[in-house]
Amino acid sequence: MDPVATLLALMFFGFITIILLVIGVKTIRIVPQATVMLVERLGSFHRTANSGLNILWPFIDRPRAVYWTNTRPGLTSIDLREQYIDLPPQPVITRDNVTIHVDSVVYWQITDPIKAVYEMNDLVGGIVQLTITGMRAVMGDMDLDHTLSQRDQINSKLRIILDEATDKWGVKVTRVDVKNINPPEDVRITMEKQMTAERNRRALVLQAEGDRQAAITRAEGEKQAAVTRAEGEKQSAILAAEGAAQARLRNAEAESEALGRIAQAIPGGDPGHYLITMRYIESLRDMTRSNNSKVIFMPVEASSMLSSVGAIKEMLSATGEKDDQAPPPPPRPRELPR
Repeated sequence: MDPVATLLALMFFGFITIILLVIGVKTIRIVPQATVMLVERLGSFHRTANSGLNILWPFIDRPRAVYWTNTRPGLTSIDLREQYIDLPPQPVITRDNVTIHVDSVVYWQITDPIKAVYEMNDLVGGIVQLTITGMRAVMGDMDLDHTLSQRDQINSKLRIILDEATDKWGVKVTRVDVKNINPPEDVRITMEKQMTAERNRRALVLQAEGDRQAAITRAEGEKQAAVTRAEGEKQSAILAAEGAAQARLRNAEAESEALGRIAQAIPGGDPGHYLITMRYIESLRDMTRSNNSKVIFMPVEASSMLSSVGAIKEMLSATGEKDDQAPPPPPRPRELPR
């Protein structure tokens, strides 16, 4: 056999084999799970190849390649799973003219791969730029303090803005999270000083409130104590008055009984004269016992004294003394030794 003919035959079979391999590669396409492939026929959209084995017409049908930011160039498989974009810190100016750097994360998912490919040239880049502009628009209407304390509100507004804008791209924005908000260093130092002053103010307010409550509690306690003492003094005064009244009643009963016995002991006599005379004698005795008394004047008239002595005479005559005994003369004022 001619070696040249043999070489030409081998080259022919090799060429046929290569062509068959190319045709086989272009004909048989395996699509992974949760991905799709857009098939174009002669430059126009033909159908969507789902996951699994798919047969294409070689040189007539071809997959549509996409060129998106942060993805492999010429990618033909479109991922239908939820994805995220981690945005680097972006400068944002707040309403009070403070420049802050904000980084965020956007979670999104392709719901219509046809719109995602044919409605937007760079889907990922469009979402990134839309997120940056939306973040500047939302946080530009807020003060610095509000941007730091109202992250949930910022996330909700950004999600609504992105979801409305990407709906025609066949994309669903599920969540937007602002990770970090970094103010300038001088602003951060000022905020720390402000926070320290606010905490000191709150501590003083709480201390003053505690002192006020303590003063109120002490006043209430003193009030209750004063009321209790007044009630006790009132009860004590009432009991003392009742005791004095009982004592006076007992003394009156005793004097009444004594006068009754005196009246029984002196038949026909007047017990009043006897009682007055005894009280008069007791008064004289008490005046003579005083340390400051020098001269004692007896403010008693002679007729009264005689009547008193006459009463004593009648009392003595009733007990067995002689009726004709002369009454003693009335006592005259005399000077007592110091």
